[in-house]
Amino acid sequence: MARVVGFDQHPSDTLRVGKGFSLASVDPDATPGYSGNKADGEALLAELDGKLSEMQEQLFAESRAGGKKRILLVLQAMDTAGKGGIVNHVMATMDPQGVQFKAFKAPTEQEKSYDFLWRIEKEVPAAGMVGIFDRSHYEDVLIHRVHNWATPEEISRRYRAINEFEARQTDAGTKIIKVMLNISKDEQRSRLLARLDNPAKHWKYSSGDLKERAFWDDYMAAYQAAFDETSSAIAPWYVVPANKKWFARIAVQQLVMSALSDFRLEWPKAEFDVDIEKELVARS
Repeated sequence: MARVVGFDQHPSDTLRVGKGFSLASVDPDATPGYSGNKADGEALLAELDGKLSEMQEQLFAESRAGGKKRILLVLQAMDTAGKGGIVNHVMATMDPQGVQFKAFKAPTEQEKSYDFLWRIEKEVPAAGMVGIFDRSHYEDVLIHRVHNWATPEEISRRYRAINEFEARQTDAGTKIIKVMLNISKDEQRSRLLARLDNPAKHWKYSSGDLKERAFWDDYMAAYQAAFDETSSAIAPWYVVPANKKWFARIAVQQLVMSALSDFRLEWPKAEFDVDIEKELVARS
């Protein structure tokens, strides 16, 4: 059996946004802390599927016994960066009854009539769940900053509101993992062209993607500001180089597994006499 190539340095160390972090200095083509190739990465992803599934089941089982722990994975990225692939390849191994997935689109008129966090609060994961946000409350400090849909004062207020919201979630037992999938502008062009070359992918293409692409530098500045204002000890950001889809997938898998490991999960103890139940089952 071929040896599975693991990480030399864990993504929670190499990809975490810390003091002095510069998005411009991150190479979207890099594979920090991992010396393997694509085949190695795909093998690692498959190798750990079972372990990830078991840990998620433990999280869910604990909640049935009164546990309050939960995971919230926030995925942010420019279009084509691979959020869907993360969900499909990393999270698909999990039991659907223990996963809460929400893809946030442009807010409805009703949602616009409330504070920006109103629709977010309704979708936070329940105890025992792995929640996944495909885009999130961060849209309200990214696209709104880029297009000047909110004043600088309002954007600053939103940063503070986000930090308070995430602190409340942490206090409730939530482990928050915030991931920015970082692709290069050239890689996005290649992926957009690939969609246009494949009729089966035309449904995924939107001319709006091209319009937002024109604001690339503004988005990078907005992401940097969001990292500066909202990457905290309790809810850190991780910037994952995503030009290589296989690397992004194994990196996120590692981050989720690390968060689950931090919970020190245990199987709930049986509230019945196991030996007696065995006898009863055998006689039935």
